[in-house]
Amino acid sequence: MSPTGDADPDAVLAALGADLAAEVTAAVPKWVVRCVEERMADVGGPPGPVRAAAQAAAAAAAADVGPRLAALLAADVDAQRATPLQLVRGAVGYPADVLRAAGVAPVGRDRFAEERFPDDPYNLTPATLGSLDPALAEAAVRWGAAKALAHRRRHWNSEEFTERSP
Repeated sequence: MSPTGDADPDAVLAALGADLAAEVTAAVPKWVVRCVEERMADVGGPPGPVRAAAQAAAAAAAADVGPRLAALLAADVDAQRATPLQLVRGAVGYPADVLRAAGVAPVGRDRFAEERFPDDPYNLTPATLGSLDPALAEAAVRWGAAKALAHRRRHWNSEEFTERSP
């Protein structure tokens, strides 16, 4: 018996993807506001004056990321050319724009961060989905395992795998 029982791996992936999309979409606005408030606290500025801007940016980020994430995770396993984390990382501009408008100076970053995340002068890019909300870590692992199983079941006997076998 497989880890998913007798369930169709594609159906399991779709269900876990829908759950993950909903959970991440709900977490994005809180992450945006938290990024702004924490960076404002780091520079000694009160978060109050930028709170409304942070909340507006949070709503815009969720409206941007949510549908794209839902579409990605509803796609066939072979059509998923990005990861949920990549889509979330693309939302770093929302809190960065609020901080920039508030006159907050960029932070020092290492060369890797500067090269890999050039649009993130405040070092806000999440390392994992769990960085948005710790509760997302397990959901992300479940989805990743389901994606790997669905891909393996579909392609295990294909030339892609058999040519590389010892």
